[in-house]
Amino acid sequence: MLIILNKPYQVLCQFTDADGRNTLADYVSVPGVYPAGRLDFDSEGLMLLTDDGRLQARISQPRSKVRKRYWAQVEGTPSDEQLKRLVDGVNLKDGPAMAVTAKCIDEPDGLWLRDPPIRYRKTVVDRWIDITLAEGRNRQVRRMTAAVGLPTLRLIRCAVGPWTLENLSPGESRQIDTNQAWQALQR
Repeated sequence: MLIILNKPYQVLCQFTDADGRNTLADYVSVPGVYPAGRLDFDSEGLMLLTDDGRLQARISQPRSKVRKRYWAQVEGTPSDEQLKRLVDGVNLKDGPAMAVTAKCIDEPDGLWLRDPPIRYRKTVVDRWIDITLAEGRNRQVRRMTAAVGLPTLRLIRCAVGPWTLENLSPGESRQIDTNQAWQALQR
């Protein structure tokens, strides 16, 4: 089976935590499933969990090139040059990184309020970027936007491969049969 979860803000992508922080166990009670990829503690959105090791590897291995799409609320107004740099590639400490696409968007429809909300400053504008990656390194979107002078204030993963949040509220999930999940990856 494949579980599609809208991971809330400040939830660890594991099932236990010695420090008592919220984990996936607070939202998923199905035994024997494991995350197919990770999402930072301070990021929100789409998490995939499965009990199929092959499916987990196919989704999460960088060589699989399963695309991941994010909405990033950034500090400042992105210029065409900054967006182009994201797609052309930026140098990070662990090597070059590039987006498949990066464009400015309006605030996504149906977006839930975050608790606590992002910091708001009257003198600094913020905008949303829709950014797609073909790989997924640790804190990659945040590091890339910072490299072009656009610090990320809020990050939401809205899609992984063919799967999307599809109106799931934070903490909500739905299940898909393993065969259907494999078929969706083949399209």
